[in-house]
Amino acid sequence: MDRHSEIADFLRSRRARITPDRAGLVQDGRVRRVPGLRRDEVARLAGVSTEYYTRLEQGRAGSPSPEVVEALARALQLDLAEREHVTDLLARPGP
Repeated sequence: MDRHSEIADFLRSRRARITPDRAGLVQDGRVRRVPGLRRDEVARLAGVSTEYYTRLEQGRAGSPSPEVVEALARALQLDLAEREHVTDLLARPGP
């Protein structure tokens, strides 16, 4: 599996397991086509733009700062092993 796919699969699976209620978000009435958080919700929780989070999830954003990685880890409620994994994934150079 290439780096882009690994990042995408990991981040998608982690945002899929968190409900808006669990993340402390108010339901906005929009229909959810996928389980869990939307990209814009993760971005808002992490304090980054939706566009930037999308590029991160697609493996197109380069290497984010440690502060951004930590903010994502908090937003996605990652445990220690998952935090280490996402840090390694996002720190690896692209293809």
